[in-house]
Amino acid sequence: MATITIITGSTLGGAEYVGDHLSDLLQAKGHQTHVINEGIIDDVLSASTLLVITSTHGAGDFPDSIAPLMEQLLAERPMLRDVHYGVVGIGDSSYDTFCEAGMKADALLQDLGAIKIGERIDIDIQAHPVPEDEAERWLADWEPLLHTIN
Repeated sequence: MATITIITGSTLGGAEYVGDHLSDLLQAKGHQTHVINEGIIDDVLSASTLLVITSTHGAGDFPDSIAPLMEQLLAERPMLRDVHYGVVGIGDSSYDTFCEAGMKADALLQDLGAIKIGERIDIDIQAHPVPEDEAERWLADWEPLLHTIN
């Protein structure tokens, strides 16, 4: 089974709740997980499977808890060819920057050579006020893909 590093980016705690919930579900399937709410670059460099869960703050920005990590990845540009990843974006579709932080994280990880597992999900809190529920539905499709990489 996979060991999954879950890094959250949250302003009000929603992404942290989703991270904890998905961690519990992954552990129930036999995976090891490590939830990190303020990730550093070493967390990414040491990960074999990475799950980024982030809300969008302000004008399409990363929340303060994950922004320094993303800025460092962008500045240092480490090659992540051995890292498999997934992204869960959480946002509000009433903003024109809906889930932009998740999209930016996805694009950056791909640009650094990381291998994407499945598709990113963009959860709209307007349609899904409890984002854990929609993330759980996404995980049902994402988790089986982990068996193809390990």
